[in-house]
Amino acid sequence: MTDLEARIDRLESLDAIRQLPAKYALALDMRDMDAMVSLFPADVRVGKDASGRQALRAYMDHTLRSPFTGTSHHIGGHVIEFDDPDHAHGVVYSKNEHETPVPGGADEWVIMQMMYVDDYIRQDGRWYFARRLPLYWYATDLNKPPVGENKMRWPGTDRAEGNFHKLFPSYAEFWAREGDHGGPVAEPAPLEGFLNAMRRGAAAPKVKVRAD
Repeated sequence: MTDLEARIDRLESLDAIRQLPAKYALALDMRDMDAMVSLFPADVRVGKDASGRQALRAYMDHTLRSPFTGTSHHIGGHVIEFDDPDHAHGVVYSKNEHETPVPGGADEWVIMQMMYVDDYIRQDGRWYFARRLPLYWYATDLNKPPVGENKMRWPGTDRAEGNFHKLFPSYAEFWAREGDHGGPVAEPAPLEGFLNAMRRGAAAPKVKVRAD
């Protein structure tokens, strides 16, 4: 592949990868489970003991029936970096809205702010999600802003803290000091190393995966 061909391939790959979260959101909100699982490779892992699109479809079909009546996913900024021509990783923001039944009460409208930490793979000329790690910041009734700690506030459940900031040490470091640290400004990260530089070797947090 010539340099020009490689550059064109990268641009086409970027566009294809950017389409994945948008297609995922549409398929999820329209409850088209076949369309949703088609965005993952045929051997996609589903939990510890299952794999394959059929297993993923069954899991998501069950999960999306409760506690959600309806959902709307709004895709935000998307950072994509390539490991090689057929593998990439990225982070994409998502602001989600959920119509949520409440046992013994009126339904509530829950909003959520989160990000997905993704791995992407190209197989037979098509890009797929290899893995999606959801990191949540808050979830709360639309009329009850989640001020303070434990911002994950689903109706009928205990409040909990999300993992929105835990992949990137800078957030805790910022609040641990009283002002600018005074050291030299870091050099710009390599082209495909922006996310790795921000993570500074931080391991992915353990999360309880929701259907989002």
